[in-house]
Amino acid sequence: MKKRTLFTLIAIILGIWYSCTSSNGNPEITKEELYNHIKFLASDSLKGRYPGTPEDKVAALYIANELKKDGLELMFNEGLQTFEISGGIKAGPNNHLSINTVEFKLGEDFIPVVFSKNKFLKAEVVFAGYGFFIKQGDSKWNDYKNIDVKDKWVLILRGEPKNPETEFSFSMYSGLRSKAITAKDQGAAGVIFVSGERFDEGDELLTLSKPEGEIDIPVIQVKRDIANHILKKHGKTINEIASNIKNDHNSFSTEVTLNGQTELMVEEKETFNVVAKLINDPKREYIIIGGHYDHLGFGGQGTGTRAPGVNEPHYGADDNASGVASMLEIAEKLSNKKDSLYYNYLFIAFGAEEMGLIGSKFFVNNLPFPDSLIKAMINLDMLGRMKVDRSLQISGVGTSVEGESILNDLNSGYNFKLGFSQEGYGPSDHSSFYSKDIPVFFFSTGAHIDYHTPGDSLGKINFPGLLEASNYIYDFTLEISNPDQMITFQEAGPKMPSGNTRNQKLKVTLGIMPDFSGVEKRGLRADLVIKDKPADKAGMLSGDVIIAIDGYSVSDVYEYMERLSKLKTGQIITLEVIRDDQKEVLIVQL
Repeated sequence: MKKRTLFTLIAIILGIWYSCTSSNGNPEITKEELYNHIKFLASDSLKGRYPGTPEDKVAALYIANELKKDGLELMFNEGLQTFEISGGIKAGPNNHLSINTVEFKLGEDFIPVVFSKNKFLKAEVVFAGYGFFIKQGDSKWNDYKNIDVKDKWVLILRGEPKNPETEFSFSMYSGLRSKAITAKDQGAAGVIFVSGERFDEGDELLTLSKPEGEIDIPVIQVKRDIANHILKKHGKTINEIASNIKNDHNSFSTEVTLNGQTELMVEEKETFNVVAKLINDPKREYIIIGGHYDHLGFGGQGTGTRAPGVNEPHYGADDNASGVASMLEIAEKLSNKKDSLYYNYLFIAFGAEEMGLIGSKFFVNNLPFPDSLIKAMINLDMLGRMKVDRSLQISGVGTSVEGESILNDLNSGYNFKLGFSQEGYGPSDHSSFYSKDIPVFFFSTGAHIDYHTPGDSLGKINFPGLLEASNYIYDFTLEISNPDQMITFQEAGPKMPSGNTRNQKLKVTLGIMPDFSGVEKRGLRADLVIKDKPADKAGMLSGDVIIAIDGYSVSDVYEYMERLSKLKTGQIITLEVIRDDQKEVLIVQL
């Protein structure tokens, strides 16, 4: 029944669309057709094209149908290469919590924390204050110094003390994961979190949204009544304890044994790469032109939104309906010249790019032909917001010996302000191909203040600029399809993020010298941006004032460190900065 409903939805949406719009049959790249493609993909009805949703499939089928209309041959299953992604996460039926004969209710009294291990534990409960183990210079705060937590549950307060006797920057250590890992490092077999009244007057349980890995021990949150039940032998309540904590002398054994079982279930969902070919001779090389079609849905935790708390469609008109529209128009124009093309072409709309280049990684690891047959990969991502200076950013030009020269020669007919980046690794799908020693070219008009917000809408697209950029890219594809034009691969930078992403203790850096004076009240000023570090590569300048990281505010150096402590090597983030009293958005590869 669900499948029938899904296909009915798809048929209705596509049927309405095709009855209301029609291609003018013009083989040239036109503003009208670019507009129609983006209008559909960035419409309210597609709800932000979040991977694994019905609207995600509607978008994929639309793209496949357009490619088929233009005379291309659909590959895989009617153009769709299916792969699985992790969807949401939910509490399974095997969650259990009890003390002796007293049973507690899932969702009312307790909830497993999103990074919990699925595990049973029967053990004594030890209270460990705020769960800190901190050493800053000569100052220390160690909630574990007078207790034995080995193989036991540890009950920990969320947040931090209000008026501690010792001055600390607690913010770097106050996160649930940080506290749980600290407890595990001290030998704890499980962690129980509870909110004091000052931290959360409503005593709400956490919500489960996206998978966030696991830390190898069960981790739960309980309501205050449950924590008070655990503490009743000592005649204390959580609120009484929390209101009086000013130091690390508050830990003790509760003399209570708790039975707990945690189970989190990750929902697997299907999404797609849309793949079609324009082929003359299967023995010849392929030129791949692609761009991702997914976006952030309604935003929310874990999606990458820069508008936390806003539950509205993130239309993704520029990111990346613009790149897909350009790809479709280039495919149509090339199809009309099929008989004169020497090389084969493959057009791909990648899925789940926003979740970590998942679709393009899946494709390069499941190629329909040897990777030695790929001459070059052209990636179109965020091509619709050309600025008044006519700037066009092209990354990966150093991955081929000849690429930069070709691009400069073609520009004589366009007069773009070309911005070249040599490196083949970057925050989009071309990186997956560069890892296979394939020359890559990533075209973009750059980031903007609407990036990853609901403001990235149809009305903000610069269609004359998108048209010109698309024609320039089309000319480039023709030029490199000349059998006499060599495209010789060469390495240009690392093929993966530097550092070990598995090591959660590895600290990341932007490569700035922050201002510690606190004179700047708008955010954190970068007194110095270090050359060739992540911030410098993203275009940050000395004197820029950081006001947000991934949409979350940065008011001073302490909040900056808190935000940075949650990031990982290899992650792609946004920085909002103030430069010359104007807001700028930078995309940073850590």
